[in-house]
Amino acid sequence: MQMEFNEVYITRTATYFPNEPVSNEEMEEFLGYINKSPSKSRRIVLRNNGIKTRYYALTKEGKSTHTNAEMTAEAIRKMLDNDPVRIKQIDLLVCGTSSPDQIMPSHAVMVHGELPEAGAIEVVSPSGVCCAGMHALKYAYMSVKIGDAHQAVATGSERFSASLKSELFEDEAKKLKELEDNPYIGFEKEFLRWMLSDGASSFLLSNRKNETGFSLKIEWIEGVSYAHEMEACMYMGGNKLETGKLKSYLDYTPEEVLAQSIMSIKQDVKLLSENIVPLGGIKLSKLFKEKGLDPADVDYFLPHMSSEFFRSKIYEQLQKNGTPIPYDKWVINLYSLGNVGAGSVYFMVDEVFKSKDLKKGQKILLLVPESSRFSYMYALLTVC
Repeated sequence: MQMEFNEVYITRTATYFPNEPVSNEEMEEFLGYINKSPSKSRRIVLRNNGIKTRYYALTKEGKSTHTNAEMTAEAIRKMLDNDPVRIKQIDLLVCGTSSPDQIMPSHAVMVHGELPEAGAIEVVSPSGVCCAGMHALKYAYMSVKIGDAHQAVATGSERFSASLKSELFEDEAKKLKELEDNPYIGFEKEFLRWMLSDGASSFLLSNRKNETGFSLKIEWIEGVSYAHEMEACMYMGGNKLETGKLKSYLDYTPEEVLAQSIMSIKQDVKLLSENIVPLGGIKLSKLFKEKGLDPADVDYFLPHMSSEFFRSKIYEQLQKNGTPIPYDKWVINLYSLGNVGAGSVYFMVDEVFKSKDLKKGQKILLLVPESSRFSYMYALLTVC
């Protein structure tokens, strides 16, 4: 007997940002000065990434104001009108992040701990980097699809600011000349410092669409990893050896961890520049063919980008692959929100979902690349 699957809809969305937006001029007041001096590369990196404001769960004294779990719980409460009855109806909680507040317990159970009204429910914590939020969405989608859950919450969130404070970074000033000549050099530690942001977002998934207003039907969610052939590109809590292998922080002494900035976020610039956009286009091209999707049918294209620098690269790759999507269909809020990793695509969906221009039948295409070891997630939503 063939099993019947449910349709799955995103029926509610919400976002939560800590404190007030932080301008480019204020950043170092929150993150601190490396070697007690203003960064010489900040201006160059910001020129390339296009970000104007971002959010930090920090005071100007560098004190934390929110945990990742607290921000995520606040997004969920906001989405459900802070109504204990609605929160109690959740039967699955899936929370993706690359910046949990601790290694153990998992991020999602900590979020659950901030939502006692939910009672005893299933909780799942996808790990990873930018794709973690999409992995959360896919687990929730599949659970509702097969009937294991009826009211599932998926979240994407980050609290990067605690990892961006000056004491965790080495002086990168010697690379200033290289940075002027090659923007990719900026995608090392200092680039990430001027790019990453804090915040949380949540989706409510159901097998029933809203009786009034719009819902977003999830048509499909697909992913791919190229770790079988690619070395790690973005990493934290380890160092990359000449062999390409990562050496874990567990294999360093506490003194080495501090001296070598093992716990700061790093990227292999050469790998990033050569692979992040072309690899992302391979699976997307296949999906257009396999799903019978015409690029002209896409009404909103939501590509997660770490920097404005990549916008033209993605556009050119789409043209090269024969799947062009004009800029007027793109939705990008990187410039005002910064890069919130696992949460960024959620923020873009939230913006579109609450748009006054939304019409039934419109198609929304999501693209989320993850440079850690080159993973990608894709999804198609239909307004209904």
